[in-house]
Amino acid sequence: MDANPRDVPPPPLDGSLEFDQERREAAAADFGHVVHRVPEAVLLPGSDDDVAATIRWAAQRGRGFAPQGQRHAVFGRSQVQDGIVADMSARNSIGSIRDDRVEVDAGVKWSEVLAATLPERRTPPVLTEYLELSVGGTIVVGGVGGTTSRYGLQSDTVLEMDVVTGEGTIVTCSPEQNADLFDAMRAGFGQAGVITRATLALVPAPESVRRILLFYPDLATMLTDARLLSADAERFDVVQGAVMPPPGGGLAYRLDVAKYFTGDAPADEDLLAGLSDDPAKRQPDTLSYFDYLNRLSMLEKLLRKNGQWFHPHPWLTTFIGDSEAEAVVGAELDRLDPPVDLGQFGQVVLSPIRTGAIDTPLLRLPADELCHAFNLVRVPTTDDADNAQRLVAANKAMYERVKAAGGVLYPVSAFPLSKDEWREHFGPVYDQLAAAKRKYDPDEVLTPGYGIF
Repeated sequence: MDANPRDVPPPPLDGSLEFDQERREAAAADFGHVVHRVPEAVLLPGSDDDVAATIRWAAQRGRGFAPQGQRHAVFGRSQVQDGIVADMSARNSIGSIRDDRVEVDAGVKWSEVLAATLPERRTPPVLTEYLELSVGGTIVVGGVGGTTSRYGLQSDTVLEMDVVTGEGTIVTCSPEQNADLFDAMRAGFGQAGVITRATLALVPAPESVRRILLFYPDLATMLTDARLLSADAERFDVVQGAVMPPPGGGLAYRLDVAKYFTGDAPADEDLLAGLSDDPAKRQPDTLSYFDYLNRLSMLEKLLRKNGQWFHPHPWLTTFIGDSEAEAVVGAELDRLDPPVDLGQFGQVVLSPIRTGAIDTPLLRLPADELCHAFNLVRVPTTDDADNAQRLVAANKAMYERVKAAGGVLYPVSAFPLSKDEWREHFGPVYDQLAAAKRKYDPDEVLTPGYGIF
């Protein structure tokens, strides 16, 4: 009589497989605190070979496998019910730094990359707003940052990767070597492999940042200046927008602009010439480059202290074309009850992005040359599960309206998509991702939490 495949013993490892309840429960949670899937075991990899061997073991036993970095997903995408998750934070070494590149393990956080490169006066060209995300975790979703209009996504700044495929094979890929896998890993949601190491591009780092907060009476005026500044690429390095619920009710419209420099600070009158914000409300500041990039750390400390960091975070992230932005965003703002739907510390992100620098093939974008990241950053004041599910349903309804206006999902959002909806989302590049899945993960072992295949 044949043995049950699920009785196959684990392989010998340089690291370890952990089966204790505490570690498994921790792997079943993420920043979203909406979805909860408990794995069978957690891999603490001591080597790339550990990842490869454990993927093969999971496949033998009919189990799924998913890597986890900092577990900052908002809808259980890196969880696997009764499968194996790999805690990639155990893989966190940084190699030598050259003028134009650095090689890092996938579990390294972007804050750690900066800590290593800034003493050499180098920086990754694109960084997400929150620096405590892992390198591998952002590459597989794309990674949008304040300088995306100039340099593209974080996934566009990757030069080479080591990947463990769904067949448990270690492959090096780049634009010149195994290019199909390289393209499938960037914004491919881990469907073809697990990134274990990445070579990242570096550029010269500025010393300082002139940051100015600009306030507007309404959405239309804010968008007018966002368009003006996006067309003048030399004026500011970063242009980001937000609509926030201020104390006392109503909505506040704000652009957060930044100019990088070394040496003498640029003149504000040159930077701000011709803008339509309220000059009396401007909030200028000069910060070190790192302090500017790390500016969300104070909010994180506050939310951890008051407990809201551990509440559900059913975020929605999309792109809307500039031609539809005012109508679509205005209508959605009319539907919002900001204190309830966003929370005191939540906001609606509305940041202009010139799409010309983005060439990650699997990332979907609106047709317009200028689009806007249009996100609901929800920070609920309650951990009530029913409220979280209400917001998940609201996300799906809003996504359908954005999609009807030519908008596109940035799929780090808190609501489910069916396989047919995923096919529609990827559109003309779906076959490219499906071919990579068949080639590199034919048994569909990897990262099942997205539900794409």
